[in-house]
Amino acid sequence: MNGLLTDFAKWLQSTWWALAISGSTWAYPFVQATHFSGLSLWIGTNLSLDLRLMGVGAKRRTAAELSDALFAWNWIGFCVAVMGGFVLFASAATKYVPNPAFRTKLGILIPLGIILHIVNQIKARSWGQTEETPLVAKLTGLIEILLWLAVVTAAVSIPNYDTH
Repeated sequence: MNGLLTDFAKWLQSTWWALAISGSTWAYPFVQATHFSGLSLWIGTNLSLDLRLMGVGAKRRTAAELSDALFAWNWIGFCVAVMGGFVLFASAATKYVPNPAFRTKLGILIPLGIILHIVNQIKARSWGQTEETPLVAKLTGLIEILLWLAVVTAAVSIPNYDTH
């Protein structure tokens, strides 16, 4: 499996558009800014819902109303972050694949972003019908926040590992 992943990374990194990004003075920072903007929107909307599930902040809206209001923005942020992240990955894929911090980031992010957050969004509709949320909702909100901290910690650790 690892050989297949390495072969894919080599192929991806040698595509014309990945070479254009990595070889450009302005393209890589632009894609990185786009990725970070998408992450900010995605994580910000996630944290808003998680904090509301935990009962933190103003209670002008129920968790269900807040989830509905942020739904589109949340998934727009997700799409921008994934597209930008994939392009950044492609520009240096052979460095990212063996990087333990990168692997940790994705290993936490995939279950966090795909499973736990979707559960929170779906369940927020039933958990958040009233001003007070049940304990299970508070716990899943807290767990998602803690997992985000782990993802961010792994992400900022990526440059600390020289894999070549």
